[in-house]
Amino acid sequence: MGHKDNADGVPTFWGTSGSRLQKLITAVATTDFLLFGYDQGVMSGIISADVFTTDFPEVKDNSTYEGFVVSIYAVGCFLGACFILSFGDHLGRRKSIFLGASIMIVGVIIQIAAVPTGSGGGSTAQFIIGRCITGIGNGINTSTVPTYQAECSHSHNRGKLICIEGGNVAIGTLIAYWIDYGCTYGPHAFVWRFPIAFQCFFALVVIILMTQLPESPRWLLTKDRNEEATTVIAALNNERRDDPAIKTQVAVIVDAIRASGHEGGVTSMSDLFTNGPTQNFRRLLLGASSQMMQQLSGCNAVIYYFPILFQTSIGTTHNLALLLGGVNMVVYSIFATTSWFAVERVGRRKLYLIGTVGQCLSMVLTFGALIPGTESAAKGAAVGLFTYIAFFGATWLPLPWLYPAEINPLKTRAKANATSTVSNWLWNFFIVMITPVLLSGTGQSGWGTYLFFAILNAIFFPIIYFFYPETAGRTLEEIDVIFIKGYAENISYVKAAQELPRLNEAEVVEKARKYGISLSDEEATVSMHEKTEGVLATPTSD
Repeated sequence: MGHKDNADGVPTFWGTSGSRLQKLITAVATTDFLLFGYDQGVMSGIISADVFTTDFPEVKDNSTYEGFVVSIYAVGCFLGACFILSFGDHLGRRKSIFLGASIMIVGVIIQIAAVPTGSGGGSTAQFIIGRCITGIGNGINTSTVPTYQAECSHSHNRGKLICIEGGNVAIGTLIAYWIDYGCTYGPHAFVWRFPIAFQCFFALVVIILMTQLPESPRWLLTKDRNEEATTVIAALNNERRDDPAIKTQVAVIVDAIRASGHEGGVTSMSDLFTNGPTQNFRRLLLGASSQMMQQLSGCNAVIYYFPILFQTSIGTTHNLALLLGGVNMVVYSIFATTSWFAVERVGRRKLYLIGTVGQCLSMVLTFGALIPGTESAAKGAAVGLFTYIAFFGATWLPLPWLYPAEINPLKTRAKANATSTVSNWLWNFFIVMITPVLLSGTGQSGWGTYLFFAILNAIFFPIIYFFYPETAGRTLEEIDVIFIKGYAENISYVKAAQELPRLNEAEVVEKARKYGISLSDEEATVSMHEKTEGVLATPTSD
C-alpha cells in the first residue's frame, strides 16, 4: 500500500487522511455503483434498436433470445458473487476490487470487438460471452465494495453512506439511458458500441483510485498484519500510529476477532446455518430475502425493458420510448436521493412497507389501464410505470444493500452479505429472462405481466410486517441484543425490536449478560472505550 507520513507523522494515502481519505473511499464506492447502475440501464436502449437487431439478427422478434442476451449479464454477476463467497476472505477487499474492475474491462473489449457478419452466429455468441464476463466483474465488486466501505467507515454515517451507494445505481442508470438516446443519432457502429465501451470509464476510475487507497484494516487484522492495519486505522482517524486511541482501537478489534472465532479471517459456510441466541440463519434469510423481493417486485423488468414496455404495451415509437425512458430515469434518480435523508428518520421497516404499497398500486394502475387496449387508456399505464420507479427509487433500491450489512452478526457478516448478493443476481436473471416472454404472452399489451408483479408486491407486505425488525438508530450490537431477546423470551423479533429501548454501550453489555451471552462486536466495544476511557476522539477534519 502506497502510504506516506506527513509532517505530523500521520500516515496518508493519496496525500490525505481522516475525513478526506474517507471521502476518497466513498468516491470509489459511488463510482463502482454508478458503473453497476450504468450496466443495468445500458442494454435498455440498445436491445430494441434497429441497428443492434441488424447486427445481431437472432435478437429480432425473438423474445426468448432477447431475454437471454440481457439476462446473461446477471448470470455473470451471480458467478462473480459466488467467487467472492468462496475466495473473498482470502483475496482481501482491495485485490478483489482490482480484479472485478479489470475483468469488467476485458468483458467490454470482447463485446465491442464483436464484428457482425450479417447472419449473427459467432458475433452474437462473442457478444454474449463478453457480457457474461463483464457481469462476473460486476458481481465481484458489488459483493465487495459495500463491505470495504463499511469496514473503513465510522459507525455514525455507515447507513447513509451505503444508501448513497444505492442511490448512485439510479444515477448510473440515468447516464446510460441518455447516452443510449444520444447515440441513436450517431453512425451505425456508434449506436451500440459507444454505450457499451463507456463502461470502461467508470472501471478505470475505480482502478486508478484503488492504486493508492488502503486495504480494509479489519481484514488485515484477521490476517495478523497488525502493523499495516495500525497504519490504515491511524490514517482513517488522522492520528499518529503511536497515539493511545489507535492502539486501543487495534486491540479492541483484535479481541473482537478472537471472541467471534474469526481468527484467520475465514468463516465456515456451516456458521451461516446456525441459529440459537445469535440466530445467524434467520438473519441470513432476512438479508437474502430482501434482495430476492427487490428483484421480484419488478424493478428490473422496468429498468432493463422500459423502452420495450412502452413500445409493446403503449405503442410508442422507439425514439419516443427512449426519450420517455430518459425522463423516467430522471424521476428515478431524484427519488433515489430522498432515501439518503429518510433512511434514519423514517426507518428501514417503514420505508420497506411504504415502498411495497406504492409499487403494488402502481402495477395495479398499469395493468388496469392496459386491459381496454385503447391508446388513451394506455397513457394511464405510463403514469403507473413512472410512479412505480419513484417509489422503488426512494425505498427498495438502497434498502436491500443496507439491511444485510447491518442485520448480520460480526462473524458471518462478510459471507452473509455475499450470499445476499448471490440471491440478488439469481432472481435478477430469472426476472430479466422471463419479462420479454411475459410481455408477449400475457394478454393484450402484456397486461398480465404487471398483474403478476402487483400480486408479488402484495405478498411482500405481510412478510415485511411480521418478520422484519426495525434497525434504524441501533448500533450493530444492539441489533444482536434484539435477536438474543427474541430467542430468550420466545417472542417475535419485530416485537423484540419494538420493546427494546435505546441502549448505551454499558446497557447493551448488561442486557446481553442478563441473557447469558457475551457480545464482541468491535464497533460497539470501541465506542464503549471512547465513552468510558476517553481515549478515542471523533476523527478530525483536515
